[in-house]
Amino acid sequence: MQTTHKHLQIVLEVAIIAAFAMALEYIPHKTGISGVEMSYGLIPISVLALRRGVGPAMAAGLTWGLLDMLLIGIGEGSVLNVTQGFIEYPIAFTVAGLGGLFYKPFQKALADNAHAKILGWTWAAVVLGVVAKYLCHFYAGIIFWGSYAPKGMPAWIYSLAVNGGSAIATGLLGLIVLTALVTMAKHLFLPKATGRLAAN
Repeated sequence: MQTTHKHLQIVLEVAIIAAFAMALEYIPHKTGISGVEMSYGLIPISVLALRRGVGPAMAAGLTWGLLDMLLIGIGEGSVLNVTQGFIEYPIAFTVAGLGGLFYKPFQKALADNAHAKILGWTWAAVVLGVVAKYLCHFYAGIIFWGSYAPKGMPAWIYSLAVNGGSAIATGLLGLIVLTALVTMAKHLFLPKATGRLAAN
């Protein structure tokens, strides 16, 4: 019964995080540089990754990616074909949860109250999630968006500029926010058997 309750709680957390990540997509996130934007949804995905591990985080990322594709991507013309859409939405958003690979050492650092290690694993999780997601966009940019590059600019440089800029902006924001959260709200990262996501 307790195992069933735990699984139900994890499923509920995955759904909440995916919905929250999707809601954040409606907040203006352009940086002022053409094509460069921040992906706020990586913040709750990173929290879940460190709270529950890689499986739940990737499940939330997949759900977020499908929602983003259906609710925004297709309507805005960001889905050029099935292959590109699959790479830049379900795949890219799913691998954003790879930061959960650091779940166990992060949780151990939390239990030991080892502040330096807590920050180290937090940063590692954010960086891995950001790099994994934007590598997908980078390769898709070379293959599918190269024709949008300025005349004379190689497709890979164009894709690196746009997606690299987005990765840096998203990564910096994620590092700042996750550092603040793990410092001031550690309870968000504790996978308790009972209580809500933000329970103390």
